[in-house]
Amino acid sequence: MKLSEKLSKIQPSATLAITSKAKSMKAAGEDVVVLAAGEPDFDTPEIVKEAAIKAIKDGLTKYTPAGGTKTLKEAICRKFKKDNNLDYDISEIAVSNGAKHSLYNVLQAVCDPADEVIIISPYWVSYPEMIMLAGAVPKVIATKPENGFKVRAEEIKSAINEKTRAIILNSPSNPAGVVYEEKDLKEIAEVCLQAGIMIISDEIYEKIVFDGREHLSIASLSSAAREASIIVNGVSKSYAMTGWRIGYMAGNKKIISMVTTLQSHSTSNPCSISQAAAQSALVSDLEGKMKENCEKFEQRRNFLVKSLSEVRGLTPFNPAGAFYLFCDISATGMNSMDFSKRLLDEEKVAVVPGRPFGEDSFVRISFACSMQTLEKGARRIKEWLDN
Repeated sequence: MKLSEKLSKIQPSATLAITSKAKSMKAAGEDVVVLAAGEPDFDTPEIVKEAAIKAIKDGLTKYTPAGGTKTLKEAICRKFKKDNNLDYDISEIAVSNGAKHSLYNVLQAVCDPADEVIIISPYWVSYPEMIMLAGAVPKVIATKPENGFKVRAEEIKSAINEKTRAIILNSPSNPAGVVYEEKDLKEIAEVCLQAGIMIISDEIYEKIVFDGREHLSIASLSSAAREASIIVNGVSKSYAMTGWRIGYMAGNKKIISMVTTLQSHSTSNPCSISQAAAQSALVSDLEGKMKENCEKFEQRRNFLVKSLSEVRGLTPFNPAGAFYLFCDISATGMNSMDFSKRLLDEEKVAVVPGRPFGEDSFVRISFACSMQTLEKGARRIKEWLDN
């Protein structure tokens, strides 16, 4: 049987694989501490649940336009104006089945075979795979922890050639929690605009930033930056709605139109009930709840950084946003795959190896879990390495 050569080169998600194995172990009765999941442990707000129930009772169970309902797009436009000082028309918005789906769609729309897309290591595990699924080539720029895992504008300039189509910028980032400041973004935008390449800005963690920082969208810097940018966002992380699967993008009308056409022939519309729920999340007064959740994430981050800094062989990188701790394990003498496998098998703690993120001497530890779970996990990791 001959199968797709393109798909045979795609690796399964390491995050989902580890989480799935840990959940299977827990279901079998094992006392597993799961520090791998990329989703908030908080519940979806009640007002959002009620909106979904009302949508079902009101019969909103039919097809919607492929790119999302008009009312949800209007809510997204208002969100961009309020949070990012960006003006978009609904013709510049497309709603998809999660931010991951939005990223996949935009890469399909803008890439041709042999095009290059720049990604910054450490990167989210799905970026290179989605680029390859679009027929393009991921061009990786490695960064260093001593430089805050930030890419410099001159590094981007050096990586650009005649094949470069776009760059994916993730701020706050997964897995290292990097948050780019205004100065950084201006320098990056200038290089990209001069080269005429597209900026795909993944802003899914925008509401989860620490130490008094504020998220800034690169598209808000100027009209030229707005025109060159495609913003990808969603409700999964900020509103604890990972399972509802609603993401969205904003940008050039031609790209949005192509994405909508692609979606009409692949998945059709996102779930109608989830769209109603997402609209409720965006229009309801939930800023206080999100701030409260962010403060809890920051407390957990502080605990985990302090605890693991005291463990022999570990050097945690202090994240400025998102809910992951990227931890240097090189002093243990193990690579990330061996470290993660042994930690799960021997001590029943699930973390994600850094190799699929582009850094084999690191592991990613999620603090999107209770403080009790974090304390148990940190204690087990310390005891395991001490022994």
